Amino acid sequence: MPKIAKELGALAVSRLSAPGRYAVGKVAGLALQITPTGARSWVLRVIVGDHRREIGLGAYPGVSLKEAQEKAQAKRDEIASGIDPVLARKEAASRLRSNQAMETTFEDAARRFIKAKSPEWSNVKHASQWEYTLREYAYPIIGKMHVRHVTRAHIVEILDPIWTTKTETASRVRGRLESVLDWARVTGFRDEGVNPAAWRGNLDKILPAPKKTNRVRHHPALPIKQMSAFMITLRAADGVSARCLEFTILTAARSGEARGARWSEIDLDKAVWTVPAERMKAKKEHRVPLSPAAVVLLKSLDRNPKTDLVFPGPRSGAPLSDMSLLAVLRRQKLEATPHGFRSTFRDWTSEHSNYPRELAEVALAHLKGDATEAAYWRGDVLEKRRHMMSAWAQFIATPCESDAVIPVDSAG
Repeated sequence: MPKIAKELGALAVSRLSAPGRYAVGKVAGLALQITPTGARSWVLRVIVGDHRREIGLGAYPGVSLKEAQEKAQAKRDEIASGIDPVLARKEAASRLRSNQAMETTFEDAARRFIKAKSPEWSNVKHASQWEYTLREYAYPIIGKMHVRHVTRAHIVEILDPIWTTKTETASRVRGRLESVLDWARVTGFRDEGVNPAAWRGNLDKILPAPKKTNRVRHHPALPIKQMSAFMITLRAADGVSARCLEFTILTAARSGEARGARWSEIDLDKAVWTVPAERMKAKKEHRVPLSPAAVVLLKSLDRNPKTDLVFPGPRSGAPLSDMSLLAVLRRQKLEATPHGFRSTFRDWTSEHSNYPRELAEVALAHLKGDATEAAYWRGDVLEKRRHMMSAWAQFIATPCESDAVIPVDSAG
């Protein structure tokens, strides 16, 4: 048994100042160590198995004599029970580093999965389609969350808003979520167990089957005769969502393209909005001629110096959500959807104008079909489309006597 030195009191310890190591008694091996610079700290010298250990117990006087004695005795009790305190501390630090290394967000996991699998995808657009759908629907909810914390409830929160309105897209998103979470499980970022995005025996008990849901896939549109009245009340509404919906209607764009519009994409002098390929459904750059009404709208907006977004969210500064534009319509109990205004525009071109079908298809950025339509795509007939979009803006701004005014809340 190690010899225990004469016990020193707190006053005696406080008077020690010369460099050296001073045994203070009560607990064998406990000493106050003083360096040449005058720094004082507690150290416990012990034999653990075949190893001599020096265990630091903290600086003096931050750790008092009494506290140092309690810590020293606790370490000796650990040793008596077969624990090497130094080894235990190293193992704990190693576990901590290991746990930290295994912490990754869903967004990071998704990007690593896409990078790993991209070489085997024959279609070069596949990766960008994955990135777009996950960025649009999954990242706002679970992107910054640790991938091991993603649960079935989170998956349902992502899918439920689009399961019956965008069934094909929602089904793809579900499959992509499942693949990323499977990758996270195999690589050790998630525990073994049921994949919360799996369909069979899991989500099929909560969501309707996609094949049955597909029967109701459509985008309700506002009748043409109601457009001018609706535009009057829409323009009277305040809020970023209302302005974004107005811009969406004037440009016949998809709501996602409008919500993600950047000032750097817009040339107000030339009245052209150039949507880059990575933000287009067809992954092809799309130029949109801006009508005078669209230009006036853009010039009326206050620019947020913290973001390049034309329509940033009022609180986060991030792009508006998929539901924000729909909410403008839902508050008025309207069945129309933002996407439905593209159908209204298409109906206008075919029933109320002499513009050729192919020109409208180019304006809507639909995939080219036959040779006649392909001819329009080669040059994108910007000026012809400019006349058409100006006529569209004028049409929806012209009051119709048969129109009933549709109230729109000022909240947006």
